[in-house]
Amino acid sequence: MTIAATPKGERRRQALVEAAADLILEEGIGAVRHRAVATRAGLPLASTTYYFDSLEHLVLCAMQHNGARDVEMMRARVRDVPSCPRSLEKTADLVLDLLVGKAVSDDDRGRLVARFEGCVATVRHPELREAQVGIREQVDEVLTDLLERCGRAVRVPQLHTLAVAVDGAVLCGLGDLDPDPRALARTILLDVMHTVAPPAEP
Repeated sequence: MTIAATPKGERRRQALVEAAADLILEEGIGAVRHRAVATRAGLPLASTTYYFDSLEHLVLCAMQHNGARDVEMMRARVRDVPSCPRSLEKTADLVLDLLVGKAVSDDDRGRLVARFEGCVATVRHPELREAQVGIREQVDEVLTDLLERCGRAVRVPQLHTLAVAVDGAVLCGLGDLDPDPRALARTILLDVMHTVAPPAEP
């Protein structure tokens, strides 16, 4: 058994992943530096190179951690949604609660920015792509569950269109002088929802 595989080693490794994940949410991927992560985790500087092959490896693990945390939060929200037919507007609001957040708090904003930064990072760092694809697939599964609970027929090939519409609107909304990404996303979502996820047949 290696030192990293011992309970103590695993706790230290997890502390470093969580520290890097929090830095990404607060300041972006660029904030993940050996010293910054070790200091936040309360561990020696050498621990980051001991437990991870490279800084890129640490970033990858942190992004996976944030993605898993995001997906679990989404799953918990959907579990609380009773199954019953809902109007277009109510369904759209639930989708936005899931993908954007109810009022786009500071925590939601950091989560959204980290999500988009992760997508852009895959262009420069292909090794991150697999993790991003895996996260996206899990989000699609949760979104499908939510739409079906709302009495919608989920057209899997078009599901990506719905997610892209929301993501595009949120990205534009975050960059506005008076940012209100949820409101912009809601307008676009109402336009595409009926085509992408129409009411299920009785």
